[in-house]
Amino acid sequence: MHEKNMKTVYIAMSADLITPGHMKIIQEARKLGEVVIGLLTDVAIAGFQRLPYMPYEERKVVIENIKGVREVVAQEKLDYVPNLLKIKPDYVLHRDDWNTGLQRETRQRVIDTLEPWGGELVELPHSAGITSTSLNRAVREVGTTPQIRLGMLRRLLDARPMVRMIEAHSGLTGLIAETVSVKNDNKVLEFDGIWMSSLTDSAAKAKPDIEYVDITSRMNTVNDILETTTKPIIYDGDTGGITEHFVYMVRTLERLGVSAVIIEDKKGLKKNSLFGTEAGQVQDSVEGFTHKISGGKHAQVTDDFMIIARIESLILKEGMGAALVRAEAYINAGADGIMIHSKEHTPDEILTFSREFAKFDRRVPLVVVPSTYSQITEDELAAAGVRIVIYANHLLRSAYPAMVEVARSILRDGCAANVEEMCMPIKEIIRLIPERSR
Repeated sequence: MHEKNMKTVYIAMSADLITPGHMKIIQEARKLGEVVIGLLTDVAIAGFQRLPYMPYEERKVVIENIKGVREVVAQEKLDYVPNLLKIKPDYVLHRDDWNTGLQRETRQRVIDTLEPWGGELVELPHSAGITSTSLNRAVREVGTTPQIRLGMLRRLLDARPMVRMIEAHSGLTGLIAETVSVKNDNKVLEFDGIWMSSLTDSAAKAKPDIEYVDITSRMNTVNDILETTTKPIIYDGDTGGITEHFVYMVRTLERLGVSAVIIEDKKGLKKNSLFGTEAGQVQDSVEGFTHKISGGKHAQVTDDFMIIARIESLILKEGMGAALVRAEAYINAGADGIMIHSKEHTPDEILTFSREFAKFDRRVPLVVVPSTYSQITEDELAAAGVRIVIYANHLLRSAYPAMVEVARSILRDGCAANVEEMCMPIKEIIRLIPERSR
């Protein structure tokens, strides 16, 4: 039984990794009254930083079992106001480090909302020590498990309006995809996952993009990327090969913790789609490709793994109608996503497809790769209904010209002095991959 006159204290937190700071603020709250935790949902957290390692329900179980917590409620947004109006707490507790940027506006809204019933904002001084940021960094260094990584793409699709992927073709480029971030309007922007491109993997090995690099070699690259990252991976499965081989690809990828595979509806010798009809590419029949999708879906062990069907009809000038017919057939065959591909230099046909796709009674996430129509923004794609955007080859394309220029400069000058400013200091290279302690 709760005392009738007991005050209510509200604390909002993400609580992905519990720190001494969390425990201290809960202890201080208990001195004022009964503690209600507003636990940010995955959607709320994903709106301003990386998706939490633990899903909401798991975080809730942890917080509910902390001594002194009376109740845990979902906070659906960063904005406190909806929960405050429902609960009408006597106090809200927060650290005194939210007086700038967008957080300042949130703070003022809390004060204004509490005023009508005499509620009070109590701010605790920020104390040095272990932080969620440092713990997140430590978890990243330790790594993740195949099971956790496997389901992460579906979690991202549930939590974010759009998922942003970038290609990697080595452990080093995987590390770039994993760690590069920028801060914009108090939000931390980073790539949500990694596209394991067959084009860039082949090019890095100086091999043509014709499915010449076999799956054993490609799995070596996948393992290099798995070793240095924790984010979800989408694997470029080219055509998937014959159905009997594709089922083994699915099993292998799923076992490793790869979240999804994309296969394109072509057959015969694979040639890069950007060459279009001039390369003499042949599209698989609807029946043949749906059979392959169904075979892959029956082969997977978990519900987390995703098979995404890539439609080449626009590349091969088969028309918008044919592309839409295939999309519907592939969804009915069990495809977990549709990738629509275009080599046009404007996004017009992609946007047309998106509008028609939105009319389907049954839809799955729509995926695009804006390599040739790169002027379109993520906001515009999201507004069109696109759920996953893949920057499919940019790390390799940017690295190659820089390396060529350095090589030319050394040849011209007969020394390396003039290229130093184009190169990372050797000490930074050494520190880039820290040795992991046992």
